[in-house]
Amino acid sequence: MQTPPEFRTLGDHPALDMINTVEQSGDGPLDRWQSDADVQAWLELSGLAPAHRGAPKGLLEAARGLRETVRALVAQRKAGAPLRLNPLNRALAAGGSHQELEPAADGWVLVRRYDARTPEQWLVPAAEAAADLLAQGDFDLVRKCESEACSLWFYDRTRSHRRRWCSMALCGNRHKVAAFRKRESDPQA
Repeated sequence: MQTPPEFRTLGDHPALDMINTVEQSGDGPLDRWQSDADVQAWLELSGLAPAHRGAPKGLLEAARGLRETVRALVAQRKAGAPLRLNPLNRALAAGGSHQELEPAADGWVLVRRYDARTPEQWLVPAAEAAADLLAQGDFDLVRKCESEACSLWFYDRTRSHRRRWCSMALCGNRHKVAAFRKRESDPQA
């Protein structure tokens, strides 16, 4: 049985976490999506998967395409460049949704249900998350990790808005250790 991939949820927004499913490693880019099941697991972790359905064939290819579209749009938005929205708008138009009223512990809850027959329909909630980020996000707070060896993006929701690293446990700690070693080896620094 294949071990599910480790997904990093450091982006503080599902669209950024989707982009972060490809990250730099010592051996080059590491794509955490290697199968339809991997994409399904990520969608479930992100709360974006259709309820209790098996992933359709072709989900991996469709998800990788959406991820690259979102990566390009986030970079364009961050740079203040014009957005090429046609691919995202096609992803948004791929499937319909409706609302259902369901019983809940304290009454009733309104839940949005998505069609989920095709890979593109499976990805509509992820496309909606990306559209929400592009339309509503404060791109002064959308940042790429400052580590030169890191490719991860995050939404800085800290109180001071001075977050520099994808994670203090990952890149922040590496930076501190490197700075300490430099000071120890060169007391003049």
